[in-house]
Amino acid sequence: MTPSASLLLLLLLGLSQALPLQEEGGKEDEAPDIVDITTRILTSNEGSDEILLEGDLLAPRTRNAIICYTQNCFWKKNSSGLVTVPFTVSREFTRSEKQVIVNALQGFHSKTCIRFVPRNNEIDYISVENKVGCYSYFGKVGGRQMVSLQRQSCVYYGIIQHEFKHALGFRHEHTRSDRDDYVKINWANIDPQMAYNFDKQVTNNQNTPYDYTSIIQSLSYWDITRINKLYSYYKLSSL
Repeated sequence: MTPSASLLLLLLLGLSQALPLQEEGGKEDEAPDIVDITTRILTSNEGSDEILLEGDLLAPRTRNAIICYTQNCFWKKNSSGLVTVPFTVSREFTRSEKQVIVNALQGFHSKTCIRFVPRNNEIDYISVENKVGCYSYFGKVGGRQMVSLQRQSCVYYGIIQHEFKHALGFRHEHTRSDRDDYVKINWANIDPQMAYNFDKQVTNNQNTPYDYTSIIQSLSYWDITRINKLYSYYKLSSL
């Protein structure tokens, strides 16, 4: 992805300059991070050779489009109604980096039905790897499923949660089916070769409004609500 393409995505993916990156146990605890999530992700992905849609979604290899009509691309619930997602973390990460990753994943546990658990021998699992850039597949693809968190630029609480939300089955707000009711895309400012990144998709909006904060912070109120709705979890007393 070229720098000009990333800049274009940044400007129009946007509304991302309003709040700083949300840090909880991240790399820069001593000094506030003035770089927002979207900027950091797109900058990190400039050097990636992967085919990335919408800036940080890996082009699917096991299905024709980034869409899920069945339960096969959602993670399974256990008998208690919780959704367990096995994961591994590459040995390339330091102990402190692994702790940041674990802390970000545990951030899902208190308010959603999602439980990220260390992998034993499960067939379907997420493999956190130190590749070039920050990106993920959309939903469960089956087998070993990579989430890339480049050590130098992606191991931040908010970015980790952002990429794992994709792996749970969530797209960016700017491509949701009803986005024209909330935002205006300035097509004249978009390189025609990059316009596909702004195509509306067939999405399950779950009767929730457009979330302007979803791309600029970690787990927003509507993120939490949608995760629990998508996975039919109704124990929402902690919200």
